[in-house]
Order: sequence, then C-alpha cells, then structure tokens
Amino acid sequence: MTTDGTSRMPYITSKGQLSDKWHDHYDRIADSRGHVSGPFGVLMNSPEVATRIADVGTYVRFEGTLPGPIRELAIITTARELECAYEWAIHEPLARDGGVSEETIDIVADRAPTDPLPGAEALVVRYGRALFRKNEVPESLFRSTKARFGVEGITELTATFGYYNMLACVLNAFEVVPGEDLGGW
Repeated sequence: MTTDGTSRMPYITSKGQLSDKWHDHYDRIADSRGHVSGPFGVLMNSPEVATRIADVGTYVRFEGTLPGPIRELAIITTARELECAYEWAIHEPLARDGGVSEETIDIVADRAPTDPLPGAEALVVRYGRALFRKNEVPESLFRSTKARFGVEGITELTATFGYYNMLACVLNAFEVVPGEDLGGW
C-alpha cells in the first residue's frame, strides 16, 4: 500500500469513472459479482482485460464442478502461499461458512503440516503448496489428486490455483489490501 493508504493504481468503483465505451464491461462484472471491487477495481483500468478475467472467474468460482469447500480451500491456500491479504480476508470466512474446518484453516494459515487433515483436504493443500513453492507437482501427489478428483476435477483444481494466483499478483503488485473491517492471517 502506498504511504497515503491507497492502491498504487486508480481504483474504479463506479462506471462513471470510465468512458461510455466501457460501461457495458463494468456492468458485466458488477452483474456477475454484485459490485466491482477487489482485483476488479484495479483491473478496470483495462476494461477488456478485467472482463475477460472476470469471465474465467465466474466459471471457476460460481459455475465449476469442484465442491465449494474444496474450491475455497484451494483459494485460501493460494492466498496464504502468495501472502495475499486481500484474498485471505475475503475467502477465509467463505471457506469457514462453506464447511472448511477451523483446524484446516489454521493449518493453512500457519503453513503447518497437513498430516492431521482428511484425505481430500490434505491433497488440495499439498497440491497447491507444491505448485507455489516448487512450481511443479510431484508425480505421486499428482496421481493421488487425480485419483481423488478425476480428470475434470484436477483440471479445475489446477485452474483454480492458477486463477487465484493471477488475482493475487494483481492485488499484491497494485497493493490492494483489505479494509480494516476485513481480517488477515
């Protein structure tokens, strides 16, 4: 965050901040999420990029086949591994409300060993950690994750990690941080 407490980039919160040419892009994002905020507030500095990214995100977050708790676990794992306070603050409560246990959230937050976690949760966290820490997934972990979630599931899981990695890059580079009303780890 800059010294005056603002994002490094203009933060677009109303379509009036954009030329008329881009109002439909703003509306598409607002319609899919209820508002334009977070990464989309800064991505709207390039409305075409923002809209294309939002389209992928709409599928990954709202329409994909991953069960909600698995998706949210992947998101908070990404947030923690990439130290993205905004993603964590938004998705940690969603993970909890969606059925991810306190113990699992604490393990992700503390970067603790995954041994106490149930099988599917342990796989998700280890898979994400491998991607972010080593930029690869060991063969045995890949096989176990694929066996658990299937071809479509592991594809969506990997895409979820990739999508939220991209958002974390935007949020971290542009120093978009959660407001005081949002928590952190």
